[in-house]
Amino acid sequence: MFDLKSILRPNIASLTPYSSAREDFKGEAEIYLDANENSIGSAITTHVLNRYPDPLQLKVKEKLSKIKGLTPPNIFLGNGSDEAIDILIRAFCNPGKDNIIILPPTYGMYEVAANINDIEVKAINLKENLQLDLPGISLAINKNTKLIFVCSPNNPTGR
Repeated sequence: MFDLKSILRPNIASLTPYSSAREDFKGEAEIYLDANENSIGSAITTHVLNRYPDPLQLKVKEKLSKIKGLTPPNIFLGNGSDEAIDILIRAFCNPGKDNIIILPPTYGMYEVAANINDIEVKAINLKENLQLDLPGISLAINKNTKLIFVCSPNNPTGR
């Protein structure tokens, strides 16, 4: 069986996850004193706007697990693709050492996130017919290549 921790950066793999009292408490409460929330209620009385959402998104993941046939721990929810890209790069790439491969023309955030995290970017352009240059990709891979971003469908080509 594949062990995800075997490819994580060692400092990431050894982190102790942050745990809030809200995560540890499994129930409903009228007042939470641990989260700096507005304990007197929402200004708009038709909605509960004074509470943080579930940090583990358990109810959403339960519903998605039934639709997708996955277990909730195998579902990642983020604030858009940019957050997921950044988290992947931070989790698997060592700054100043590792590299990623992108396949231009493609989504620009791969390169932006790599640059923010001091990760080398190897760009292997798509062929004239907008297909992957598999020999070029293969030649670009080295021991420090940690991620290859293959966008499907590709932005902006739609392929």
